[in-house]
Amino acid sequence: MSLILSHIRITQSSVNSNNPEVTPTKLEKISSDIDRSAVTINSNTKSSSDTSHCPNETLCTDLPNSCLQCTYIPQCRYGAEINVSCLPKTNVVCHGDILKATTTTTEVKRPMICRYCYQTERWEHNCEQKGGCNSIDSQYKTNCTVHPEILCMGNRTFMKKIPCNWTQGYRWSTTLIVSITLGGFGADRFFLGHWQEGIGKLFSFGGLGVWTLIDVLLISLHYLGPADGSLYI
Repeated sequence: MSLILSHIRITQSSVNSNNPEVTPTKLEKISSDIDRSAVTINSNTKSSSDTSHCPNETLCTDLPNSCLQCTYIPQCRYGAEINVSCLPKTNVVCHGDILKATTTTTEVKRPMICRYCYQTERWEHNCEQKGGCNSIDSQYKTNCTVHPEILCMGNRTFMKKIPCNWTQGYRWSTTLIVSITLGGFGADRFFLGHWQEGIGKLFSFGGLGVWTLIDVLLISLHYLGPADGSLYI
């Protein structure tokens, strides 16, 4: 077996020496593929293509980020601050700085954090609120769109799970007042939709006062809420 393996190695080395251009050609092809993979990632959405708010006949460096079309390279290190090259969007007219030598170019350099749009912070994008979600399900999926001034790679609109803030109009202050004044008769439980507990509280005279005090404490701490799982206003 050792002799056979040695013979195979010698044969492979002789083939490689006789064809020295095969390996470099493959490497060049791979490197060219990698170069082609470093394409620009641009966000083409209806909201990002709106240029009605963009000023015209101004310095290109004074344009807001929402008026620029930037070129991103995905090989950057996540979280690092980098500079990207941007050009004015279509129908946006601007000119270079007359005090500098580069007066004929409209290219603008802008700083950004290397990340995709779905990796932005919660305050950096707006999400569609669904009024019909059930807060028993702590999260739900919805569409989120990054603010125009934020530079990021990939689609500017994406799906994300956000906490459900569904409410049916129950006010915490009203519920607390009902619990303090009429809690001994189970009015707070009836008001929140807990009918079985309300009946038990009514016929036990508020658990001889103990149950009433406990419910007042639970409501004041937001621990006891509506029976349908919605949140207080």
